[in-house]
Amino acid sequence: MDDIAISIENLIKTYKLYDKPIDRLKESLSISKKKYHKNHNALNGISFKVHKGETVGIIGVNGSGKSTLLKIITGIITPTSGTVRVIGRISALLELGAGFNPEYTGIENIYLNGTMMGFTKEEIEKKIENILKFADIGEFVNQPVKTYSSGMFVRLAFAVSINVDPDILIVDEALSVGDNIFQAKCYKKFEELKNQGKTILLVTHDVDSVRRFCDRGIWIDSGEIKEIGDVEKITGLYMAYTSQKSKTINNINKSDNNINNIKLKKIFNPISRWGSNVGLISYVAICNKQGEEIDYIDKDETVKILMDVEISPELSNEKQIGIAFSIKNTKGQDLIVGSTFQDNYKFNDIGAYRIEFQLSNYLVPGEYYLVASLEQRITDVPLYIDYIDGACYFKVISNKMYYGMLDIPLNVIVNRLNINL
Repeated sequence: MDDIAISIENLIKTYKLYDKPIDRLKESLSISKKKYHKNHNALNGISFKVHKGETVGIIGVNGSGKSTLLKIITGIITPTSGTVRVIGRISALLELGAGFNPEYTGIENIYLNGTMMGFTKEEIEKKIENILKFADIGEFVNQPVKTYSSGMFVRLAFAVSINVDPDILIVDEALSVGDNIFQAKCYKKFEELKNQGKTILLVTHDVDSVRRFCDRGIWIDSGEIKEIGDVEKITGLYMAYTSQKSKTINNINKSDNNINNIKLKKIFNPISRWGSNVGLISYVAICNKQGEEIDYIDKDETVKILMDVEISPELSNEKQIGIAFSIKNTKGQDLIVGSTFQDNYKFNDIGAYRIEFQLSNYLVPGEYYLVASLEQRITDVPLYIDYIDGACYFKVISNKMYYGMLDIPLNVIVNRLNINL
């Protein structure tokens, strides 16, 4: 046990759920001890150990019990049963706002948090410079934190958490509100803490972060551990699970032998859909090389964009009909655009078609969505027949840090110049 930082044994947390607020009062006053509640196990027999100096990533969908587990580890709430053993000083960055007084200034909250962690005023003053340098929020440190943006707040909260010399650092989702530069700064600090032998528990939806940074993964679902162990394996299983859970159509055989006989209908969840003949696009999917639908794409992976469309009789006389797609980031910026027009292919005959675009993924890790359109191009301005803004949503993952929007292969040539400087 000498190398164990956190030990969890058969942890159970049960909440009482009431249909109406008045039921809680009725139950407390009931002479017959009648129950008005239902029991809900947020955690149901969780057991695991975290070794000193280990970085463990905990993943799971919303409501799986991740935050409840961290609150028990940090002592915010008590378990219904089971044991928790923590060796060392914990610094936790949990829910945004936890442990900060919104009426206090940034400086005052630094002292408040330091005092709560057991530091004297003199000890906190020695850390102030490093905290302010890392947070980098300028003069706002002298303003009440209720005036801060979420990004400024997490900068200060994280700066406090990592500069109090913790033995165990726990971070729950909070970094998701920071920008890319700040997140890169945080992960660099994580590396420093790892090299110092600190124990880190990272709870996130971001499988990129788990793959890039963690030594081991834990997947929690419905209050139970589904898998624990190798990061690549755990995140792969988790992504397959969430992808399957989000499917809106049944799986079918997509082999080359019957691809011409497939005609699918898909329930889209678009941002918007419009055009002169909406409904002619019946299916859009992003698939791997094996033809399996995916919601997560690895950096540099070859992917297929599949679209099923119908050329109806009223379109058969048009000579400039084509299919196009666009991949956008969450800001709505077009990053990659492709179409059948590029190969000078136009649809003139009535019938159903499957179009397949193949491309290598040069997108950096992040969230993206796909636009699909059936359109007519007589001039440079297309006329949209069926336009689906948000036909598919996906995420690019990698175990490396990237900058910019695209990571395109480059040939670098360096020539020495014969000049005097």
